Amino acid sequence: MMRRRLGRRFRWLWSAYAVSAFGTWLGFGAFPMLAILVLHAGPAAVSALAAIGPAVGALVAVPLGPWVDRRRKRPVMVAMDLIRFGALLSVPACYALGLLSFGQLLAVSVVVAAADITFPSASGAFLKGLVAPEDLLVANGRFESTNWTATALGPPLGGAAFAVLGPVTSVVANAVSFLLSALGIRAIGGDEPRPHTTGRPRARDLAGGWRFLLAHPGLRPLLLNAMVFNGLVMATEPLLAVLMLGELGLTPWQYGLAFAVPCLGGLAGSRLTPRLVARFGRHPVLLTSGAVRACWLLALAFLPRGTGGLVFVMVVELGLIVSCSVFNPVLATYRLEQLPPDRAAGTLSAWSVSTKAAIAALTAVWGVLAGFTGPRVAIGVAGVLVLTTPLLLPRRERTPVAV
Repeated sequence: MMRRRLGRRFRWLWSAYAVSAFGTWLGFGAFPMLAILVLHAGPAAVSALAAIGPAVGALVAVPLGPWVDRRRKRPVMVAMDLIRFGALLSVPACYALGLLSFGQLLAVSVVVAAADITFPSASGAFLKGLVAPEDLLVANGRFESTNWTATALGPPLGGAAFAVLGPVTSVVANAVSFLLSALGIRAIGGDEPRPHTTGRPRARDLAGGWRFLLAHPGLRPLLLNAMVFNGLVMATEPLLAVLMLGELGLTPWQYGLAFAVPCLGGLAGSRLTPRLVARFGRHPVLLTSGAVRACWLLALAFLPRGTGGLVFVMVVELGLIVSCSVFNPVLATYRLEQLPPDRAAGTLSAWSVSTKAAIAALTAVWGVLAGFTGPRVAIGVAGVLVLTTPLLLPRRERTPVAV
């Protein structure tokens, strides 16, 4: 199953995904580090940067989902890559001119967040038509393994580049990766059928994706699970950055290393997923991995100082990442199976907007909470709440819809 050939066009799509994933993870934590170490921002400001940009970006992306359903997907994907390229390149330009500000970082994060929602909705719909239904799990597993490989290599290299070559080096690399991704997507070639629905989206179409998700007995609990789990985990990211780079005194390269090494476990988990599904069934794997991934976040509230703290973060992140790397491709495959082709992009966009909005809202709340209680207590509260997320997983298997 893991060696199945998916064709030349998929290889181009996979290559474009790989280069942009590596660029994204080279820039992992670049904005928080710029805010903390260059602009001297505190916990509340760093959390605001992580919250406001995605929140506004999600609002901007709401009308784009139905619009993407009415367009061929490859041109949309190329456009989103070029938009991210231009937005990110403005950061080193402003830095070189001495004009970099918190507002600049915030504006770029809004543009990138909107494109980050629109691109996956278009690429998911494109993938659904590119590979056979029985190959979706393999394709999603390859994307997942690529993402974790990039996550393992990108942050330490980005942290080293930050320290050695300057604070905007990794941002430049991220920008260039989107340009290369756009070129790769153009190279896919082949004909893409015209969308089933054309013309301008109507006002009622904006809520079509949410109506489909909330009416679907399998996708509804999975969406709620994703909103709560992803929101709580990501809400602790800026707080963990403040804790590790501030109170614990770790360097940027150590901060990147703490998240990079455990990602090798994500590579192993994502490659193992098709075999687990073949042996135990999709729904048991989804339930088990979804429950296990909820058990790790609380431990980060007890992060010790010194070298022990660095090792401690690596162990906790390893457990979290392995379980997520099994859960994610199973979820992505099931979700694509449920979506009719004429509403796939809009529904995927609604899903992304929902999860991004939840992340933004919870990040803002946890930034305020950390301002009163400190990062450790805020992380601990998130860890306790995330233990409830397995209750939001669907109890029964749902048969895929016929498309």
